[in-house]
Amino acid sequence: MQNDQLFTRRRMLLGGAAALGAAGAAGAFLASGAGEGSGTAAAPVAGPQARQALKSSAFRLQPLTGDGPPRSAPRRLKTRKEPILRISGRGRHMMLTFDDGPNPQYTPHILDTLAKYDVRAMFFVCGECVVQYKELVARMAEEGHVVGNHTWTHPLLTTLRRKEIRSEMERTSDIIEGTYGQRPQWFRAPYGAWNRAAFQLGAEMGMEPMAWTVDTTDWETPGTDVIIDRVENGAAPGVVVLSHDAGGDRSQTVHAIREWLPYLLDSGYHLTVPRRRV
Repeated sequence: MQNDQLFTRRRMLLGGAAALGAAGAAGAFLASGAGEGSGTAAAPVAGPQARQALKSSAFRLQPLTGDGPPRSAPRRLKTRKEPILRISGRGRHMMLTFDDGPNPQYTPHILDTLAKYDVRAMFFVCGECVVQYKELVARMAEEGHVVGNHTWTHPLLTTLRRKEIRSEMERTSDIIEGTYGQRPQWFRAPYGAWNRAAFQLGAEMGMEPMAWTVDTTDWETPGTDVIIDRVENGAAPGVVVLSHDAGGDRSQTVHAIREWLPYLLDSGYHLTVPRRRV
């Protein structure tokens, strides 16, 4: 993460926290379509069928959707005014999310840890990273994780014109579909900086806006122990945890998840991801 973006991000996160109460009702939507996952399941659940990745040189000579079958238009959703910040429902359910990837230095280690405990998570990926590391997005699909749209270049959307926001989102949905096997149904604004255009365009593209409840602030590299404490102390029914698998040095995140993930499971939490909308 660029140093000159950290202050902006911190301000956006504070604004997101203030919106928590207003978005509580929105969390019911996610809970109504959530599937349960825990460290005790017998076998991994297969995700969408990933398409064979194109070589980087060939990719630039073809449309973003490659030579796959024609895609159907996404079902337009009701436009929200606030992002979903948490999940609701019965039981001790939480959701893990990772932003800014994929990255070959950190994402594989996080996927390995999730696989070790048979846990599914959400990955909000950037299109420019998917182009370089398609095999990691294909692995996410194969291992049952949910992939969301985090724009192409990770810009501050509130500084862009509407057509620029559309391009950032559409290009990313196209490359996700071409690599992951399905178009994303979830969108997260970089820095948590939402505006009316982002909500409207996301709804037009069939994507619900997903924020978070607990920020590990791993992007500040505060230390592995600090990250562990923030997750374990913030754990509660309905919590959505934000971590990162790219955008800077994420070695602390890699080490921390090896500690806090088994702690959550031993504490009786069920780690869930949203089911695919038909």
